[in-house]
Amino acid sequence: MAVTVIIREDTYRDSVILMRLSNKVTELDGVLQAGVIMGTPTNKEFLKVLNLLTEEARQAGPNDLIIALETQDEKSMAQALSEVDRLLTTRVSKDENKIIPETLDSALRYMSDANLVIISVPGVYAKREASKALKKGINVFIFSSNVSLEDELELKQLALKKGLLVMGPDCGTAIINNIVLGFGNVVNQGNIGLVAAAGTGLQEVSTLIHNKGFGISQAIGTGGNDLSKTVGGIMMIEGIKRLEQNDETKVIILISKPPNQEISQKVLKIASQASKPIVVNFLGGDIENIESQGFNAAKTLEDAASTACALVQGKQAIKNTFTATREEILSIAQSEWNRLATNQNFVRGLYSGGTLSYEALILMTPLLEEIFSNSPLKPHLKLEDSTLSKNHTCVDMGAEEFVIGRPHPMIDYTLRNQRIIKEGNDPETAVILLDVVLGYGSHDNPAAELISSIQEIKTNAERDVRYLSVVASIVGTSLDHQEFHKQSKLLEDVGVIIMPSNAQAAKLAALIATRGAIQDKLFEGGV
Repeated sequence: MAVTVIIREDTYRDSVILMRLSNKVTELDGVLQAGVIMGTPTNKEFLKVLNLLTEEARQAGPNDLIIALETQDEKSMAQALSEVDRLLTTRVSKDENKIIPETLDSALRYMSDANLVIISVPGVYAKREASKALKKGINVFIFSSNVSLEDELELKQLALKKGLLVMGPDCGTAIINNIVLGFGNVVNQGNIGLVAAAGTGLQEVSTLIHNKGFGISQAIGTGGNDLSKTVGGIMMIEGIKRLEQNDETKVIILISKPPNQEISQKVLKIASQASKPIVVNFLGGDIENIESQGFNAAKTLEDAASTACALVQGKQAIKNTFTATREEILSIAQSEWNRLATNQNFVRGLYSGGTLSYEALILMTPLLEEIFSNSPLKPHLKLEDSTLSKNHTCVDMGAEEFVIGRPHPMIDYTLRNQRIIKEGNDPETAVILLDVVLGYGSHDNPAAELISSIQEIKTNAERDVRYLSVVASIVGTSLDHQEFHKQSKLLEDVGVIIMPSNAQAAKLAALIATRGAIQDKLFEGGV
């Protein structure tokens, strides 16, 4: 084997670009491990795990590019290094005449009418760049993470004074004037507006709205910390005001994981002054309290989408546990649980979307009681080791511990495929529960990446006189370049049950694993 670690000082590359580059290099013949990353402390920990943290790499600064490779032989190393250089120098556009400015000022010389800047630099520099843009009267979308709450607050207070938006920091998704920023899906234009402090939550709701035949006016991302006590919901409140003034928007949806209680009330007080119907989906929030204040409360992301679509038509939303009948769902579930071995009892959720993982936990906990996780609902249910499942388990594989120096699992399926095989070979696993996220930034053909590992675990289970149920939902539309129906067919062809939403997939998984014991609670209790 050959190991090479190269440091290129003061050579910055965007983290998303490096994620994709590392993924492509890892796929080369003869490459065992690859990390092309910036020299941040977090990324160095990743190299340490790979046994590629040399003393030279240890001394690298956050603006230094580290190229760390392990290959089978020297020939493979030479080919890998050549490919790294090629990918690092490939232009964004094949048009050699295209201007690629290096600073905000030079960009504005060519685009003097620009009114939004996307910032994806190391977190330590994000505030500086965002401040520059705001002072020039430009809205900001901050993809960068690792920005302090104090800096976020300062930026958003400045934006308020300037009458501007700050989406982020750590904002993964937005759709502004039908243009997707960050990760996101191609959806119809329409008259439902979203303000979301949850990236995959925004994706799930916007795609469900599209798939129901409706569309999005604007989808404003706020960043996950906007509703913290420190930041105070500044951008969610500003988003509500913007959508209230937007003529195209007829219904507004608010999406978040549970916000700070004090800030939640502050946001809802402002929202109550709007003239337009508002749907509130604070996952895990107090539904009765929200409804008592005159809002349309949605327990699930799917309910939020369905309710908004109904309100656009002037109708009352009907919130169903499933879109199919009870008899149809029980028939599907029973055909699965009848094939399980006696000791197969547990659901293993392996998620790429953090909001989707959280929603699954909320929905399955009343049905399964205790679910272990790396981001649990209760502290005592936290996994001691996130790589080792325990009983019912739901893992957010997009959490920082899994993406240190690696591409996000929406981009690179390597770790999730390895985990699928590990869970599938556990004789106590009854159901593997998955999300598959399409759209900009995600893998070009995610189903193709998954099917070999799914086929392997199903074959292994059959060999061991077991059966393995795999349930999934797909976040996407027919307009996404991955093609929703193509992805669905690939998965269904290897025996995956595809449900219309993450909520329905999680509930079906629980129904199968309990062999129907929870059906009364599920259907009659309205879980």
